Amino acid sequence: HVQLQASGGGSVQAGGSLRLSCAAFGNIFRINHMGWYRQPQGKSREVVAIINNDGSTNYADSVKGRFVISRDNAKNTVYLQMNSLKPEDTDVYYCSAQIGQYSATNVFDFWGPGTLVTVSS
Repeated sequence: HVQLQASGGGSVQAGGSLRLSCAAFGNIFRINHMGWYRQPQGKSREVVAIINNDGSTNYADSVKGRFVISRDNAKNTVYLQMNSLKPEDTDVYYCSAQIGQYSATNVFDFWGPGTLVTVSS
């Protein structure tokens, strides 16, 4: 059994910063990529940032230069440092991790509960 627990959401004024954290717990043998997603109203869930287990990263064009994703493999935790926040960044942010478990052949994508980020103008 695996769970992801996210924290760090909240309200901030435009130009401010927030840091999201997401820790994975449970039967974890290895974690491949970890990432953050959001789902704008009326649209499908979109990638915000992804970090692979080799440390390589990918970002949505809309957050490049403002957001930084990082991970602590010893803690099975992924972070998203969000700077220069804009009102259009307002959304529920979801973390995800591709995890291989002990005694399991396949890897699966696990999702944490969303954390709300609100940016006021």
